[in-house]
Amino acid sequence: MKVYLYNSVQKLTIPTLQNKQIIDLTKIINDLLVKNGYTDGIVFLFCTHTTCSLALADLDTGGTDEDYLNAYEALVPKLNYKHPHNPGHFGNHLMTTTLGSSLFIPVQSASMVLGAWQKVALIEFDGPSERHVTLSFIKITS
Repeated sequence: MKVYLYNSVQKLTIPTLQNKQIIDLTKIINDLLVKNGYTDGIVFLFCTHTTCSLALADLDTGGTDEDYLNAYEALVPKLNYKHPHNPGHFGNHLMTTTLGSSLFIPVQSASMVLGAWQKVALIEFDGPSERHVTLSFIKITS
């Protein structure tokens, strides 16, 4: 097996329109894999924000995104946070550090290898805002 790291890093700009929101990035990323000829390897995604996460999630239509957002909100205790510039939004930082800001996903035939219900989700906790996700690709050949 030979492993090659492409030097190109692509930056995606994703506008969010709500304070709390989930955006499905699956098609955008798969389209970029095809466009760039990234066939077999691993895609690395990294969100460059402290109040926005990346996750693999079941994003059925009909309110699943709201279920996630309500559950995340319920997980964060209402405490007297000491966050210096805005204690009221420390919970948003806490949700991001809990969920994480990066994903490694296998790629085969220029498509992410995902489970039947898995989607790549950008989860906004403090919008609306312009969010950035970097994409790197590691090529694997035999």
